[in-house]
Amino acid sequence: MVFYFKGRPEAGEYTIFMGLDKYENEDLIKFGFPEDIWSYGFHVDKMSSAHVYLRLPKGLTIDDIPEGVLEDCAQLVKANSIQGKCRNKVNSVSIVYTPWQNLKKTASMEVGQVRTMKVEKRMNEIVNRLNKTKVERKLDLKAEREAVDASEIAERKHQLRDTKSRDELEKLEKERQAELRSYKNLMVSEKMTSNKDTASASKSVQEIEDDFM
Repeated sequence: MVFYFKGRPEAGEYTIFMGLDKYENEDLIKFGFPEDIWSYGFHVDKMSSAHVYLRLPKGLTIDDIPEGVLEDCAQLVKANSIQGKCRNKVNSVSIVYTPWQNLKKTASMEVGQVRTMKVEKRMNEIVNRLNKTKVERKLDLKAEREAVDASEIAERKHQLRDTKSRDELEKLEKERQAELRSYKNLMVSEKMTSNKDTASASKSVQEIEDDFM
């Protein structure tokens, strides 16, 4: 089971989601999108916590996340973190977040790709707003990943066909232009002789007969 939330409306279309338990989280990581620069994992540092993911619109990076959306994610993490019965009373919590692809990397991650933020206290108005948008979905994460992969492969093939077609058209156009240039060279006036010029430069049949006689 995966829980989906909608971030604050004024920030735009951002989808926030998290797994039901640690097993669901493992699948979310396992079947995440390989080039998914818009999916980020959040968790509370040094505490047993929820893993919350943010899916960004295509083309955006970790640097483009609005501050309000970060706060939404951080509040969800804090609200769902486990620290006994006092989980929501722990203040000044560090939240770590990073692009999805880093979840399978080691300490060799690029500088700036793992970031932290502080959550001083739980903001009930934020948590309550997010919970009102909460939707439970039972997904086949593997099938979803495979469908995304298939769609992207088809798109790449389409782009390659378009590129090949453009290259072939450019080649044909170059050949046509070369042929036109060659034809124009043959048609240069200084190199051409008209029928009139030929007639004036040649003797008539009568003149040839007169010469013979």
